[in-house]
Amino acid sequence: MQSVSSNWQLWALMSAVFAAMTAILAKLGVERIDPTFATFIRTLVIVAVSGAFVLYTQSAQPLSSISSRSFLFLGLSGLATGLSWLCYFHALKVGPVAGVASIDKLSVVLVAGFGLVFLGEALTLRQWLAIGLIGAGVLIFASR
Repeated sequence: MQSVSSNWQLWALMSAVFAAMTAILAKLGVERIDPTFATFIRTLVIVAVSGAFVLYTQSAQPLSSISSRSFLFLGLSGLATGLSWLCYFHALKVGPVAGVASIDKLSVVLVAGFGLVFLGEALTLRQWLAIGLIGAGVLIFASR
């Protein structure tokens, strides 16, 4: 039997629930504030929560044990995350939350393509069909 900590589907589902909460809470939070400054505040909270989790789980490790490759890709991932959040908060400021969140889910389609090209991950025909349906759903939802 799979332990809770190794059940990736459960963790992904929890991520989706929290992402949905994030969209609603962020839309409410960005109403009377500049979206860039709102992203900064959100980031400070994330740093605090992440730090608390590292302390609680005792998962810190010496920086010297982390390869320069890992630092590079984590740094680039952080840069992409920051840019994504800045764009997302700006979109939330000026657009409807359901529209913004649905277009943001186009990332699922892009991840599948990037995973194929950059990581050599293969998807089955059924999985490609699902990706196509997600992409079609985004297009339908975003069109007027």
